[in-house]
Amino acid sequence: MTLRPAVSVARRIAEIGREGWDACADNPAYAGNPFIRFDFLNALEEAECAVEQTGWGPQHLSVEDEQGRVAAVMPLYLKSHSQGEYIFDHAWADAYERAGGRYYPKLLCAAPFTPATGARLLCRPDVDAEAAREMLLAGGLQLCERYGASGLNLNFVTEAEWTWLGAKGLGRREGQQYHWQNAGYRDFEDFLGALSSGRRKTIRRERREAQAAVEIHRLTGSDLTEAHWDAFFRFYMDTGSRKWGRPYLTRLFFSLLGERMADRVLLVMARRGDRWVAGALNLIGEDGLYGRHWGCVEDIPFLHFELCYYQAIEWAITHGLPRVEAGAQGQHKIARGYLPKPVFSAHWIADPALRGPVERFLAQERAAVDQEMEWLEEAFSPFREG
Repeated sequence: MTLRPAVSVARRIAEIGREGWDACADNPAYAGNPFIRFDFLNALEEAECAVEQTGWGPQHLSVEDEQGRVAAVMPLYLKSHSQGEYIFDHAWADAYERAGGRYYPKLLCAAPFTPATGARLLCRPDVDAEAAREMLLAGGLQLCERYGASGLNLNFVTEAEWTWLGAKGLGRREGQQYHWQNAGYRDFEDFLGALSSGRRKTIRRERREAQAAVEIHRLTGSDLTEAHWDAFFRFYMDTGSRKWGRPYLTRLFFSLLGERMADRVLLVMARRGDRWVAGALNLIGEDGLYGRHWGCVEDIPFLHFELCYYQAIEWAITHGLPRVEAGAQGQHKIARGYLPKPVFSAHWIADPALRGPVERFLAQERAAVDQEMEWLEEAFSPFREG
């Protein structure tokens, strides 16, 4: 399928439209990731989460085929800060600005507020993927020049994209998260059987105490109501206010998520008496379960582990999902069966004076991350040897 030679910029994803966007997001090569779909990204814009006023100015790129149909897209934002990204470049910004440069604005290709790996250069399965990626990347670099942005950053890309982008001259960054892998377990007890006896006893005790304190409800699809979202938003605001000072998501976003993606939502809620006291939000993909947010209004021992980790593992086993991604950070996840896994980003820095030091740093960081992941798994893995 021949592509038109121009790349278009949309200031709202609605300008591209659900049909055209999801024709690219549904490519079987990477389909099933909920965070790259139109409804998720559009909800962030409609709910005033990822918009110019919050420092996330949409600049989505699209390419059309010769019939005028959307053939490739790239979620792209003009950023005036580095918040809500989970790939940390604050040190780069500080160093550049101390040297007299201007780090912001910058361009970011990502799913906002979402530290989950997914394809970023999206194209329909019937078009030339190489040509489409080339055009999207070229469009992003041209937009950098137009806005005088410090660079183009692509966060939580797939490993295949990371390799391709590195070959195109972008700096390759590697980080780590903690993921649970489904080894074909029959049920949660089968999973526990793969652990050391000490870890089995600890997890059983943690689950027993948490489940004795509350009633646990797993809600998805039509079971989700606005009352559930009201309760969960209280949890989210409490956690966000304590951790970051300014939570990113609005109450409207959760309503839109429940309205448009209910079958992709797993909300695990804990109730004590007639009151919801805690909850964990997951999004369901065809390739895994993605833990996103957690919050509580009562401090109940081990409830965080139960709602965020153990319930997610049970759901994944029951529904045959290959893995659970439990979000950013948290070395304590290793003891619950979530092992270190690499995550990837790619960065093009416009100013050679900054690009050189950043690329040297990235080379050192990649080596350190690989060594740390190997050490963490060897030293702390809860799984039985052999």
